[in-house]
Amino acid sequence: MADSQPDAPQSLYAAHEPIFPRRVSGKFRNLKWAILIVTLGIYYVTPWIRWDRGPSLPDQAVLIDLASRRFFFFWIEIWPHEFYFIAGLLVMAGLGLFLFTSALGRVWCGYACPQTVWTDLFILVERWIEGDRNARLRLHRQKKWDLRKVRLRLTKWLSWLLIGLATGGAWVFYFTDAPTLLVDLFTLNAHPVAYTTVAVLTATTFFFGGIAREQICIYACPWPRIQAAMLDEDSLVVGYREWRGEPRKHSQEVADGAPQGDCIDCMACVNVCPVGIDIRDGQQLECITCALCIDACDDIMAKIGKPRGLIDYMALTDEENERAGKPPKPILKHILRPRTIMYTALWALVGFGLVFALFIRSDIDMTVAPVRNPTYVMLSDGSIRNTYEVRLRNKHGEDRRFNLTVSGDPAIRLALEGTPYSSVTVPADSMRLQRVYLVAAPDAEAAKVERSEVRLWIEDTLNGDRAYKDTVFNGREN
Repeated sequence: MADSQPDAPQSLYAAHEPIFPRRVSGKFRNLKWAILIVTLGIYYVTPWIRWDRGPSLPDQAVLIDLASRRFFFFWIEIWPHEFYFIAGLLVMAGLGLFLFTSALGRVWCGYACPQTVWTDLFILVERWIEGDRNARLRLHRQKKWDLRKVRLRLTKWLSWLLIGLATGGAWVFYFTDAPTLLVDLFTLNAHPVAYTTVAVLTATTFFFGGIAREQICIYACPWPRIQAAMLDEDSLVVGYREWRGEPRKHSQEVADGAPQGDCIDCMACVNVCPVGIDIRDGQQLECITCALCIDACDDIMAKIGKPRGLIDYMALTDEENERAGKPPKPILKHILRPRTIMYTALWALVGFGLVFALFIRSDIDMTVAPVRNPTYVMLSDGSIRNTYEVRLRNKHGEDRRFNLTVSGDPAIRLALEGTPYSSVTVPADSMRLQRVYLVAAPDAEAAKVERSEVRLWIEDTLNGDRAYKDTVFNGREN
């Protein structure tokens, strides 16, 4: 008897099967198109909006000036020491994400996330070139690479590459004058960093939007795993009315004589899903709440004469009420509840604080850093001298002359390095580093004690605006 051959080891790896969503129309699909046009329009057009910023800066409305470590947004200018504005905006973004998720599930992911927007654009281009779902499936499963398949694939990949190139190009335009950089890029005079950035963003856009697609949402993005903490029984998410749709047309229950539900098992909701799930299986981590399955199902229900809403936005409490024959709660009651009101209040509070801080900030500013090595110097006449590094900021569009004074001990006098005067000129929209000396006479109180409080003042000689910083004067150690 021949020896039996051992079974070959079974691989646990399954190759990824690409998802080819079917075209669908409806109110949610139209909303997604509108958001796509607006968001991509903002991204690509914003660097080209002109705004007068004087002779030393590009006339650009939105500019990230890395050389000077500043951010410009129309009439708003954020300096390095004002990073709390950026931190506040990030806090507002986080609270806004919490608010929308607790109210409407992963609505950010389904409508406005850059991964979703660019993937929608790539799928649209793919559909224009290769056809709708069935045509793309046939082309994908075709083993032979004939002339037609090569032509369609190369055309699609070239189109994706151009979109990626436009995406990377638009990004670098935010960091310098867009018209000048565009000419430099085409004439090969741009900095290598610009070409490298464009190349990296082109490649990542091509891969994320064209190849990886839903894999980024399912595996790379952490938000699906975080969102569970943001949802509760009143959150509105996309769901299937199982009590109305079951049993399905081709189910065993119907074959055994049970009355058929509204679901005819047409798979339209699955075929339009960009992440390839079946919403009838319940809430799943992969669902991005794009609501395309709602459009697809409503279209089928209208064709077979059934009420719309078999798949719809609903809350867990709605399911319990509808199963019991009760009407669902109004949408407003789902949205306005303690959690969402708290998020809204916190979001508004942070926003109000940022706006208030923006309007009360001065157009002149200073920071003072005492030189610690040495903490003080004793001059030949017994006077005590302290040295400070003072950064003077002029946020005006023209040069301003700042006068520096000191208050605290009247026996302390001020001197500036490099000039016999107590005033200096700070160029327009820039910062000047100035070394300042404070000298206390031998019999001054500040010279006799180890530490004393003093206040440095600057005054704009043109309009009288003033700013100050408190610091310490170090005297003789006891």
